[in-house]
Amino acid sequence: MITGSELVNLVRNDEVFEATMELKKDFMKASSFMHLGDDDFIALIMLAPSVGVALANGSVSLFEELSLNKKMRKLSRKSFFQKHDPLTPALQFLVRRFNVWENRFYEVLKLTMHSSLKKNDVILDSLKNPASLTGDFTIDILNAPYIFVKFLSFLFLDEEDDLLNQRTINKVEHEKIIAIGNYLELDNIPLFQEFCETFIIKEEIVYQA
Repeated sequence: MITGSELVNLVRNDEVFEATMELKKDFMKASSFMHLGDDDFIALIMLAPSVGVALANGSVSLFEELSLNKKMRKLSRKSFFQKHDPLTPALQFLVRRFNVWENRFYEVLKLTMHSSLKKNDVILDSLKNPASLTGDFTIDILNAPYIFVKFLSFLFLDEEDDLLNQRTINKVEHEKIIAIGNYLELDNIPLFQEFCETFIIKEEIVYQA
């Protein structure tokens, strides 16, 4: 999972920081929050794919809400000790208005991810090369670039999940992960495609009248 200190380094790029602050300005204007720190807002951006997957079924379950909060705390521990925690209402607002903010959050997240990966052409070329895969996901994930594995794990899995373990997911959630990956332009990375194939899709139960 990505930590708060790692996240700070990811947004050191000027273009990423400017895009983040522009989105934050609009988000704060649309909401009723008096203050939300930069690091807290960056954490909120990182949570967008998890919110999208949680809402794929139409609403966020209690388990999903707890998972989102745990991820949020991992990225920004400072707010936990504040008398008036700004992160919880910010996350609640994002969930309620996700249809309005979803794509804009993904755009900044995409910029953050790709600006990091583009710093090393060798790593990026390797990620995009199908020949870099062995066909065994457990081996491929261990050979993958550290930061990409961090992104994959944090953006699309629950905090307690392990990339090397099998995970069960329903069809709409799986389709949402693929759709988010496409928006983030991960669909041209063979390891992401291989990751999507590791899920076990729950069979839909059809009730007869």
